[in-house]
Amino acid sequence: MIIYNVTVKIDHSVQVDWLTWMIEKHIPDVMQTNLFQKNRICRLLEQNESDGIGYAIQYECKNMTDFFTYQKEFAPALQAEHKERYKDKFVAFRTLMRVIE
Repeated sequence: MIIYNVTVKIDHSVQVDWLTWMIEKHIPDVMQTNLFQKNRICRLLEQNESDGIGYAIQYECKNMTDFFTYQKEFAPALQAEHKERYKDKFVAFRTLMRVIE
């Protein structure tokens, strides 16, 4: 099992809109690729929130082949949509993890 983790710090001024958009639009769009089996969105705790609110969005896929298919065929458009909508209001980084147990 592979976990694709996207950590985002979103500006206070758009945080409510961003969270609603993620739950109602972006995450469902990612899941409609049929390359991920599960997802979750978590709020980061014990973080300095003076410059924004931190979230981790996690998607689970079966293998690296599915992840690379997502990266090649779907991620560029989905990430561009996010970037355009929240331009200059977020920072994000992505990590991959393999589940051991």
